[in-house]
Amino acid sequence: MKNGTYLRRNWQLYALLLLPMIYFIIFKYGPMYGVQIAFKDFNFFQGIAGSEWIGLEAFREVFQNQDFFDALRNTIMLNFLDLIVSFPAPLLLAILLFELKKAWFKKMAQTLLYIPHFISWVIIGGIVLQVFGTQSGFINNVLISFGLDPLPFLSDKNYWLFTYLAVGVWQSAGWGTILYLASLTGINRELFEAAEVDGASRLRRIWHISLPGIKTTIVTLLIINVGNMISIGFDRPFIIGNVAVREYSDVLSTFVYRIGLQSGQVTLATAVGLFQAIVGLVFILGANYASKKLTDESIM
Repeated sequence: MKNGTYLRRNWQLYALLLLPMIYFIIFKYGPMYGVQIAFKDFNFFQGIAGSEWIGLEAFREVFQNQDFFDALRNTIMLNFLDLIVSFPAPLLLAILLFELKKAWFKKMAQTLLYIPHFISWVIIGGIVLQVFGTQSGFINNVLISFGLDPLPFLSDKNYWLFTYLAVGVWQSAGWGTILYLASLTGINRELFEAAEVDGASRLRRIWHISLPGIKTTIVTLLIINVGNMISIGFDRPFIIGNVAVREYSDVLSTFVYRIGLQSGQVTLATAVGLFQAIVGLVFILGANYASKKLTDESIM
């Protein structure tokens, strides 16, 4: 079939693809023009083109800033702990939901687990304060009523770290089960029936059928999470964090916010952003290469 004929017959598919292509060009590739700010002494009045080139001077200044290295350490630490705690949670929930037989209970559980994902982090911050607050939090009020001392969930860095991870699991675990449930649904049911006939226990069926059946999905999501190890959202650490726990809560996104928006040092903020992008690319390529060598699964 000639290319022209194929295009005429399937023009609807290309038309549907046009919209996401326009989105990526405008909002993903277009902003790359501003990356050159990292190499210029940016002046708002002169614009990007009129600002003076300074080469790698901004990167030298960033790498001499101790606050940057503290933020980098916290970013990697929080993401690594999130990977250990939050990554297995949706997988476990998906397997538990998949094993449920009562359809009405399964739907109700899924709905309750999905809801936190749609709640704004501003609202979640208020919930965290009401539940974990030292003076007025629900948990500490219960402890005080039993004659126990209140726990500094939001004012001690170690307790705050526990709170940060727990809130992250609660907010994201339910939504993360969607991909795993979709993969589990695609496994041939005859495999489970045959294993059950052969006397395999529920745990055996999970270990030898369910987990191998979604191995590709697990590896893909793991690669994505490792690739985001150097990046971190702004909302969660900024809203839950405070001055008392800044030693742990100050991450690269809040560091960029301080120097870029509050201090007006746009060049330094852009340099940090470019550094995150390059290191993140190295991380995701490395994770993909390692997963391909270990499991023969790759997304690239």
